[in-house]
Amino acid sequence: MTASATTPQVRHVSLAAPFQDQKPGTSGLRRPTPVFQQPHYLESFLEAVLQTLPGVQGGTLVVGGDGRYGNRRAIDVILRMACAHRVGRVITTTNGILSTPAASHLIRTSLGCVGGIILSASHNPGGPEEDFGVKVNGANGGPAPEQLSNAIHQATLTLQGYAVAETAAIPLDQPGHHRLGTTVVEVVDGVEDFVVLMQKLFDFDQLREFLGSGFPITFDALHAVTGPYARRIFEDLLGLPAGTVRHGAPLEDFGGGHPDPNLTYAKPLADALLQGDEFSFGAACDGDGDRNMILGRRCFVNPSDSLAVITAHATQVKGYGQGLAGVARSMPTSAAVDAVAETLAIPCYETPTGWKFFGTLLDAGKITLCGEESFGTGSDHVREKDGLWAVLFWLSILATERCSVATLMERHWATYGRHYYSRHDYEEVEQTAAAELYGTLQRQLPRLAGQPLAGDRIRQADEFSYTDPVDGSTSSRQGLRILLESGSRMIFRLSGTGTRGATLRLYLERYEPNNGALNLDPQTALAPLIHGADQLAGIRQHTGMSTPTVIT
Repeated sequence: MTASATTPQVRHVSLAAPFQDQKPGTSGLRRPTPVFQQPHYLESFLEAVLQTLPGVQGGTLVVGGDGRYGNRRAIDVILRMACAHRVGRVITTTNGILSTPAASHLIRTSLGCVGGIILSASHNPGGPEEDFGVKVNGANGGPAPEQLSNAIHQATLTLQGYAVAETAAIPLDQPGHHRLGTTVVEVVDGVEDFVVLMQKLFDFDQLREFLGSGFPITFDALHAVTGPYARRIFEDLLGLPAGTVRHGAPLEDFGGGHPDPNLTYAKPLADALLQGDEFSFGAACDGDGDRNMILGRRCFVNPSDSLAVITAHATQVKGYGQGLAGVARSMPTSAAVDAVAETLAIPCYETPTGWKFFGTLLDAGKITLCGEESFGTGSDHVREKDGLWAVLFWLSILATERCSVATLMERHWATYGRHYYSRHDYEEVEQTAAAELYGTLQRQLPRLAGQPLAGDRIRQADEFSYTDPVDGSTSSRQGLRILLESGSRMIFRLSGTGTRGATLRLYLERYEPNNGALNLDPQTALAPLIHGADQLAGIRQHTGMSTPTVIT
């Protein structure tokens, strides 16, 4: 459908004062929805983006989101501001639904695309009183690099006003072409291009045969963005029964749930796999579709182990048969993949948390696979982590190995040993208390080496910093590391993805060789480290919390 062209009036709105709280975090600007609904708040941040993102005037911009409350309003504002800034073309999607990995693919394959604006707060809850977010991606399809994020922030601090076109909302209910002044707006199907990409990477005939041979699975979309993608793949193309995809309709409030695929917030799915016998495999993705959780019958797959298993079996999968250039993990992610990379004789890079740090390695061809412990895994097919890609990768491995998830994990540990690993999240901690805990531990670092801890001894204590091997850029203050002589470690970080209070993340890791005790409960195996971390940092004392909010 093509709508008639309109030539709207452009209105220039002056600000009484610029907003001072629009510094993007790890993955864009996230705030409670009521903050974004303040007069001029959303428009001010978008103005800073449109003034800063290179090539905007006359260029192509991809826009979409996870469907949370505020998604449609924000798309309307972006389209009208893009017109005012003489953007050449804006590509958006039916009903505004576009997963983050699908957005990355669309940016990378759209001629003349200078970047994208993704409307999501990822795994945070949605609704009128919950969270909203605006994330900027660059021309490579990946999250804005630090230099661009910093430039956008600086622009917000001195902004005097913004420009917006006065025009009726563009209908998003079906594909079509529209024109706002000199700006062309294309409304496209946000699902099909991504599904075609998955068919290039994975053998759908093999998957269809395997899944139809008595290997029942279930997928929980958590009423978030992956529902339409998962239904198209699992129910339409792979022929699985209707209802295989749970909670497949994207809802503005995610059905009142928390779209974070972990054992706490996806408990019904976890219970179905860990306590029931109906399914051999289960998986879930988060609000914007970039995170994943993998479960087998009576088996939870730790995300760090997931990256290691994918790396170990990559050449069995259609799109990766040529081998791997290398692999990368974030610093808090366990070293399980390091052991695989050593065996495969491929490089393994350790980066700060944040997918943007993988971007330069991917663009330079130094790595093929990458992952974070926060349920994010991906490859060089896009420049974002990709939840459904990870699910299809796991199913492809199982289709080749013809075994259960639990058996696959047992085989992996018998080969490489087991990195017992867990993350403890203390959410909505009072900001001052979190800063005091972190600062006190930070000041102790220079004198910790050699001290006893958790039945072990501290070998090294430092604050992680990173120099990018491609562009030479440096990133400091990336987390506090306590490294023990046995190879065990504990990491302390304050998260950049929350919107209320502070989130303290504690990461714990202990290695057990392949001839050791490989079948312990992780919390049991890590108990001395858990106690030692509290003893060292005074977690209970500072936070007032006797247990973490979430354990993964």
